[in-house]
Amino acid sequence: MLGEWTGTSVEPGAGKPDPDVWTPVEIPGRPQVFADADAAAYRSVFDDPRSGDEDRAVIELQGLFAHARIWLNGDLVGEHDAYFRPFRHSFEPQDQNELIVECRSPEDRFGGVHDTDLVPERDRIPGIWWDATVETHPGTFIYELDVHPRLVDGNAEIDVRAVVETDTDLDDRVTFSLRPEGEFQSRGMMDRAAVEADVGERAVVEHTIDVRDPSLWWPRGLGPQHRYAVRAKIGDATRSVVTGLRSMDRDADGLVVNGERVPGRGVTLLSATPGDIDRAAEANATFVRMHAHAPDPAIYEACNEAGLLVWQDLPLTGPGEFDADHGQDLAAALDRTYGRHPSLFAYSVHDDPLNLFPDQLGSGTLDRLRLRWRVWRASYDRGPAESVAAALPEDRLVFPVVGALGSGADAPTLYPSWDYGDVDDVGWLLDTFEVGGVVGEFGAGAYGAVMPDDDPAFDRAKHDAHVDGGTDASQAYQARVVKRVAEELRRRDASLFAAHTLRDATPAGMGVVERDGDPKTGYEALREAYEPVQATLAAPGPGETTPLTVINDGRERVSGTVEWSAADAGGEVAVSVDAGETETPDSISIPADAASVTLSLSLPERVVENTYRFDG
Repeated sequence: MLGEWTGTSVEPGAGKPDPDVWTPVEIPGRPQVFADADAAAYRSVFDDPRSGDEDRAVIELQGLFAHARIWLNGDLVGEHDAYFRPFRHSFEPQDQNELIVECRSPEDRFGGVHDTDLVPERDRIPGIWWDATVETHPGTFIYELDVHPRLVDGNAEIDVRAVVETDTDLDDRVTFSLRPEGEFQSRGMMDRAAVEADVGERAVVEHTIDVRDPSLWWPRGLGPQHRYAVRAKIGDATRSVVTGLRSMDRDADGLVVNGERVPGRGVTLLSATPGDIDRAAEANATFVRMHAHAPDPAIYEACNEAGLLVWQDLPLTGPGEFDADHGQDLAAALDRTYGRHPSLFAYSVHDDPLNLFPDQLGSGTLDRLRLRWRVWRASYDRGPAESVAAALPEDRLVFPVVGALGSGADAPTLYPSWDYGDVDDVGWLLDTFEVGGVVGEFGAGAYGAVMPDDDPAFDRAKHDAHVDGGTDASQAYQARVVKRVAEELRRRDASLFAAHTLRDATPAGMGVVERDGDPKTGYEALREAYEPVQATLAAPGPGETTPLTVINDGRERVSGTVEWSAADAGGEVAVSVDAGETETPDSISIPADAASVTLSLSLPERVVENTYRFDG
């Protein structure tokens, strides 16, 4: 194993670090002692890890942010600039070995959210974020193994790419096997492929495993999350990865997985933890979008286990040009790293390429004209993003651009009552700008338990344009915005839409959950708005007569009754809605003195409530 770690801040671009003093640090992690450093170096001294018949060792570093140089026993053995792709280096150990890793802040556009104020400095520290290990192997072994699964005409194929390293002349076969992961029963497979290499070489073996009668991975609520272990073996050396089999498509009506319709209710994540995956599932989300960053591999495992789909961004956000050729290389590396996961269904390239709304626009006639003018005159060259998107696989959905109205985005962002207008303008916005069925983000910001004086991730001016009061008023405002937009998108049968964001990375922000995990008022509002079968009001407010609409995202027809109450008024409405449809059986009149309206939808197996509050 690697030994204990020490670290030091360094001058970017200098030679191998050789400081007078190394400070003890915890690796993997983000050592706070280097919070203000543009570059930091980390050192570990470890004994020869081999035992028995092992001849070689491999260092693996995961989460090298953002640009790195690696020295082993005094030699520069590699450079790395894709933190989501593990760095691996094989070597013959000495009795004692010195590993030095220099990590530098982003030097290009591909730092993503970690090169912005959207996350705090403590989360942006250059370092070895996720893992640091050393493996031991015989002289001939599987150095690397990548897989890409797909369904073909009811069966499945798994494309396998194995890298074999050898210390002898090699003329042999690699055995590829497929076995169910877990307790479910399914057919296993075994194939072989020839490999030849000279001593000291690495050989790449590419092979396709045919899978008959596959057991599929299903999204949450539609079926089990079956997965398979793919193993490559040569001699006594093996390497394995876990994958899953499922089909993915999108038609005019929305997302289709394994031939079944999947509603696209999502949330974005800024700095994901496995706990966030649980929170997203509890909020009735069906997918998470990794907003302009790549997560720890453990997050994908959690999504696979939970049956939550993943929309993966390239770490690229904000206005400005970028190197499209380098972007293509990173996109291909992104897919090699995460493409084996059955939960991954979509990619996007460039997030927020234009800042069209640095100041908030109101909802009056002149402000609407200003909004139209800004959208009309906006200019963005999609060519580089589209060329990067071409490097991504055709069996995933790809949205080259996620951005504001006017950016020509494939997945527009929609921010009524934050960037422009009032939340009741959401219908006008959807009609006027022909947003379509995919919305990359929507939402509004709110304070947590503490109101920070200065938080660069939080636009206080936009917030204060709508909120007069403290935390309670702030969170009530956010809850109203999130609920209203989410329900309107569902009523209009939008196929994919994501609330931005699930959890704050800083003391205040767009999250419906605070940084420490405590829910804001908006979390419950989003959970209610995302209920698979839900009764909603199109225009709730005191003194309003508003349509009552029932949405059914389920797979079966539902029938029941909706009881409503507001102040001293109330009533009951019978409803019946086909699977995947919406119905408006009636309208209700809300008293002018009502502080809230509660809808209670009684179904044969459960009761679903939805509450609208007007006193916040």
